[in-house]
Amino acid sequence: MLMRQIMDVYDLLDRADTSGALVADYMKGLGADDVTVTTITGKKGSTDMICIRIPGTKGKSKGMDAPTMGVLGRLGGLGARPEQIGFVSDGDGALVALSVAAKLLDMKAKGDDLEGDVVVCTHVCPDAPTSPHKPVPFMGSPVDMATVNKHEVDGSMDAILSVDTTKGNRVINTRGFAISPTVKEGYILRVSEDLLDIMQMTTGKLPYVFALSTQDITPYGNDIYHINSILQPATATDVPVVGVAITTEAPVAGCATGASHITDLEEAARFVLETAKAYGRKQCSFYDEDEYEKIVEKYGSMTHLQTLGK
Repeated sequence: MLMRQIMDVYDLLDRADTSGALVADYMKGLGADDVTVTTITGKKGSTDMICIRIPGTKGKSKGMDAPTMGVLGRLGGLGARPEQIGFVSDGDGALVALSVAAKLLDMKAKGDDLEGDVVVCTHVCPDAPTSPHKPVPFMGSPVDMATVNKHEVDGSMDAILSVDTTKGNRVINTRGFAISPTVKEGYILRVSEDLLDIMQMTTGKLPYVFALSTQDITPYGNDIYHINSILQPATATDVPVVGVAITTEAPVAGCATGASHITDLEEAARFVLETAKAYGRKQCSFYDEDEYEKIVEKYGSMTHLQTLGK
């Protein structure tokens, strides 16, 4: 259970003066010794990028070969001040990711180490801009997506779970969370059976999967529609990426306040945690490597979809 971590992290993030330094101090208080905070500034403001690396007993940080899982909290901002007062729906991805980091650190302090390293990255911005979008407004970001990817997508990651609020659409209509098919180097692959098993185990329900279009896996900035930024990490890496979407039954704006549901967040966080456990032990695969090689052999590279195109 991650209720305590979600409540503690929420209290840190739901404030007008929240910052990367504040979150870093909290993580260090839990025993984190590898935390970096970088303030970056864009045309619409600034944000604090934060990354926490939790070493595993057989991970790369120890010179061993257990795979590293990345957990990215995707968002425009935690707040839309001064237009909105308080924590916005768009911040749920960061809240889940940081809560997972807090839980992993708590487990480590109690003697429960994972085998593989886990790297958790997100950014902390209490006053992000908003932007027009249908059916409901998007949260904007103070910095461009390429800059966010540069700071969040760590080269040591062997697979990535990208957690993002995905409520402003009519593609997935259920309260809770849903996962995406695996995306790798421009290909939308079949949904991972291992991830479906973990989702079913942690929720006690049949799993939900949300549909992806080719548009969704291309980079921001190409003047093409995207469901949101959930698969943007896939444009900046050659490792498999799966989206973990925090969802609602009815469309909800990312800039809406009072729209975060703690039970949904806890379920999503628990799914991410159990995936990290299994992945570090090589008991969970995001995609079929042999089949992927066969697809590329038959149909060629699709990496051009990771670029802005012509």
